[in-house]
Order: sequence, then structure tokens, then C-alpha cells
Amino acid sequence: MKTVEVVGFKRADLGKTVAKRLRAEGNVPCVVYGKGEPVHFYAPMYLFREVVYTPEACFVKLNIEGEEKIAIIQDTQFHPVSETLMHADFLELQDDKPVKMEIPVSFVGTSPGLQMGGKLVAKLRKLKVRALPANMPQTVEVSVEGLDLGKSVKVAAVEAKDFEILYNPSVTIASIAIPRALRSAQSKAQ
Repeated sequence: MKTVEVVGFKRADLGKTVAKRLRAEGNVPCVVYGKGEPVHFYAPMYLFREVVYTPEACFVKLNIEGEEKIAIIQDTQFHPVSETLMHADFLELQDDKPVKMEIPVSFVGTSPGLQMGGKLVAKLRKLKVRALPANMPQTVEVSVEGLDLGKSVKVAAVEAKDFEILYNPSVTIASIAIPRALRSAQSKAQ
């Protein structure tokens, strides 16, 4: 799993006015939960670019005044108008405890439906997965091998080796849509 480093500084004072001042200085108030007491800290906003504003899933190496922790981003809060990051919650990883993450889907294989002019329509771009940190996949590979026009691939078809997919097995991940031109050609042929 890809790891991104975020350097932070402990916060002595908590509250709205302190958090407002930190945001005005270009920092994000944060907290990390997990082992022991929660640690309140702040980090520069630009360090969150590779963590929050990317479709990839990653672990975060928190360096809080020299103390390092491996965590995942658990929750984020954005300003309702400007959409700037206002707060971030992290969950410290433990080797023996499974965690839940949203992992991006990558499609593999060749589909006869795509070769005939169909279009791959992804219903789910990410899947919620539960796994131990060592077994967390970078992406979930979904095979579209052998899918004809109008067919779909469901969660039950995904091979999950060391992780568990937290969706109903009957949920559709992607389908091969029939383009309008082919649909009208088929209706004229009948």
C-alpha cells in the first residue's frame, strides 16, 4: 500500500478560536485515534493534497513532532462554500486489527461487448473493504473478461483473497452498455 507522510505539530489549546486561527494560517486541525489517548495536532494544508484530493487509497505516516504513527484517514470535514479542508480525523493502524477502507476498482481483461462497440459503465468506482493493514490491497481488480453487450459484473464475481468486500454479493460493479446506434440496428434487424 502506498504511504504518504504528513508532518504535524501538537496542539496545546483546543477550541473554535484556536482552530479558526490555525485555518487562517493555512493549517488543518487534526486528531489521531487508536492506541491510548487521542492526539490533537495540526498540519499544513498542502500536505493533504496526496491524501484527500486523489482517487487512490493510501496509508498516512504521521510525524507529530518526531513521534511516528501509521494511520488511515477516517473522516474529513470541508467548508460548505469554499470546500477547503477544515478538519481531519485519523485512525492509527494496529497490525492485529482489521480496518475498513474504500479501495479503487481497476478493470482488467478484454470484453467482447467492448470490442463490438459497447461502453463500460462503472456503477462503483470504489469498494469498501475490510482487511488487516498488511493485507490491504492498493486496488481491487475486477475482471470484465467475457462480458457481452448488456451484461454486468457483480461483487460476487470478485476474487477477494486476503480481504473482505463489504457489499452485498448481488450489487453490480460495472456493466457493458449497448450504444444507441447498435440498439437501433438490432431493433431494425428484428
